[in-house]
Amino acid sequence: MLKFFSEEIDFKLPFQQKTSKWIKTVSISEGYEIGDLNYIFCSDDYLLEINKQYLDHDYYTDIITFDNSEEEGKIEGDIYVSVDRVKENAIDFGVDVETEMRRVLIHGLLHLMDYTDTSEELKAQMRAKEDECLLIY
Repeated sequence: MLKFFSEEIDFKLPFQQKTSKWIKTVSISEGYEIGDLNYIFCSDDYLLEINKQYLDHDYYTDIITFDNSEEEGKIEGDIYVSVDRVKENAIDFGVDVETEMRRVLIHGLLHLMDYTDTSEELKAQMRAKEDECLLIY
């Protein structure tokens, strides 16, 4: 079951039903089923503390994905999204906030489908996949 929450901020994802359907469509197109998948929207400071505590990183980020999957082909996890960072990145990249939010949401999903961005080549591949997914929104 796909769920959306917020922690320490007042945020509600616009077009939640459409976005939920889109996320499910992307997962099915990649051969995955959505199990328990939670998107948690939070502030920069909240996500920074998670980054420090669990990943030993002392910097802001727009997303952190925790994979809780136990069955192959079934996506389960928690995806934390900094609304502050998404808004700032939208300005930096010259896109609207909703588009940048969708990109970040799908980025987290792609991580749970074994896409990675640990090198420049893999980052480019992931960005291309994000662009492909955004076209079907």
